[in-house]
Amino acid sequence: MAKISHISIRRRLSAIALLVTFFFCLLAGRLFWLQVVKSDGLKSLAFDQWTRDLPFTADRGDILDVNGQVLASSVTLYTMYCRPNDVENAEEIADYAADLLDIDKTLLLTRLKKKGVSETRLCRKITREEKLMIEAQDFHGIYFTADSARYYNSGDFLTQLLGFTDIDNRGQSGLELYYDKYLTGTNGYSYTETDLIGRELEDGDTYYVSPVKGMNMRLTIDYTVQAVAEKAVHDACARYDAKGVSCVMLNANTGAVLAMAQAPSYDLNDIPRDDVNALMENSALFAVTDMYEPGSTFKILTSAIGIETGVIKNSYYCGGSCTVDGQRIRCWRSIGHGSQDFRHGVYNSCNCVFVDVALSAGVNNMYDYFEKFGLGSKTGIDFYGESSGMLIPRASVKNVDLARIGFGQAVAVTPVQLAAAVASCINGGYLYRPYIVEEIVDQEGNLAYRGGSYVRNTTVSASTCETLKDYLYGVVDEGSGKNAAVPGYKIGGKTGTAQKYENGAIAAGKYISSFVGFTQINGDDIVCLFLVDEPQGYAYYGSIVAAPYVGQIFSSLFSYYGIPAQGEAAQEKVVMPDITDMTLTEAAATLKKAGIDYAYAGEGRVSYQIPLAGAEINKDTLAYFALE
Repeated sequence: MAKISHISIRRRLSAIALLVTFFFCLLAGRLFWLQVVKSDGLKSLAFDQWTRDLPFTADRGDILDVNGQVLASSVTLYTMYCRPNDVENAEEIADYAADLLDIDKTLLLTRLKKKGVSETRLCRKITREEKLMIEAQDFHGIYFTADSARYYNSGDFLTQLLGFTDIDNRGQSGLELYYDKYLTGTNGYSYTETDLIGRELEDGDTYYVSPVKGMNMRLTIDYTVQAVAEKAVHDACARYDAKGVSCVMLNANTGAVLAMAQAPSYDLNDIPRDDVNALMENSALFAVTDMYEPGSTFKILTSAIGIETGVIKNSYYCGGSCTVDGQRIRCWRSIGHGSQDFRHGVYNSCNCVFVDVALSAGVNNMYDYFEKFGLGSKTGIDFYGESSGMLIPRASVKNVDLARIGFGQAVAVTPVQLAAAVASCINGGYLYRPYIVEEIVDQEGNLAYRGGSYVRNTTVSASTCETLKDYLYGVVDEGSGKNAAVPGYKIGGKTGTAQKYENGAIAAGKYISSFVGFTQINGDDIVCLFLVDEPQGYAYYGSIVAAPYVGQIFSSLFSYYGIPAQGEAAQEKVVMPDITDMTLTEAAATLKKAGIDYAYAGEGRVSYQIPLAGAEINKDTLAYFALE
């Protein structure tokens, strides 16, 4: 037998040692990979295997007015779950819960008996009272988690602007959708230790991860100003049986939206979801999404262009119509206005005067200024679905087209677009981007977003603005806008009455009646555009249908901001009674007895009033009170 040398043995031992060392290194590497590199992932998998989790829906951030009054908040409801493996008497649970919650028993029973799942959701949006009643039955396998639902503190208020959420608390329309990423919170969870088939361990622990509320959003809108606008649009809609009524109010010196109201409307806490198409149609914010032919309110822009370009003449003649390119263009006053200067042409809203101004300025001048005014382009307001308006392409415009554009036909604008353009004609010539949100902060008060003024363009000179304002004050004092006047206060504006078109032809008896007015409050120029779509009855002129409501709104603002009347009107005073803690019926009777008209919001008893009790106010002041 051959002898094995010592060298051969040492080589074999070395090879074995190297092999063992290699395997130990592999094992150590694997252990390092599992215990260090993959540690967190494996812990998470293990945690999922021996626990069951239930979600806690985070509250959305609050939406507040400019003064901090809550417009939209969250309320706590509950979601009911079951762990089928723990359920002992499914029939009894189904009978009780189906009757209490008014839900389908068969579906409930199917979920209670569902196999192969650790837990299943039975019902959402359960009230605290319903939850306590079910818990009192001590059913095995039934669990609840906190859920969050949106609550709109004033119901039918700022409906289209605020928008609404779905059942999962995600924004679906309006500001709720536009700023959803800020308003949405982070959900929390509860983790309960269970066995392999999902049954809760008797000595197991439950771990909680708290939800984080979304960020709070403060608007530029003042609750009281909005309430006044809301009353005006609902009153006008009811009085004239109108298809729709809209109101837009802007701070002309910043672009901040002060109010944006619309009727008809609906309660955001009772959304009519049965007809999806009707819901989406009624959820559109017409002031931003819809185009319309402005009619004579557009003459403000034509006037500004005419003054700025120096084409205004000393005298004009209106015989009831004029002819352009062989086509007869009528003035609204069939017998004409005769000879007049430009000032009285504005007062009279004479079509023939504005045809002359537009043609004298020419296509290029007019369209250059249209671009400066932002016509044909979006304003950039922080809201989805904005329309751009519509202009005939510059290269395609004929003289007869330009003539009609001069007095507000053959052009389409959105209400917010026109309001912003008019604002630039009274604020010194600055076209501001309208904005709705002032700021967004997290729950610790850290700023996440800030709105603010942004000048998109300059339009006309300050001197042109001053001249035009003087004319427009005269429209209210002496001209077609008299119904917007408030004794003792300076208000300017322009009426508008536009025929509507259907299938390319004028729709008989269908009009959009409007008035755009402005005034100064505490150093700021305020613009208010009020539109009534298809008023019914004999009255359809903007001077009759729309102008009085702008006067009513401004009267309320003068009272709210404590702006005293001037001249003789300052002597016509009444004392505001104390209506706090009264019911609506009691408050209405008290104010009626004092000869004071009013606006209100909410239900219950009067929580606060404007003006305050004991204040001396103008006899025609519109008082405001809130019920809670």
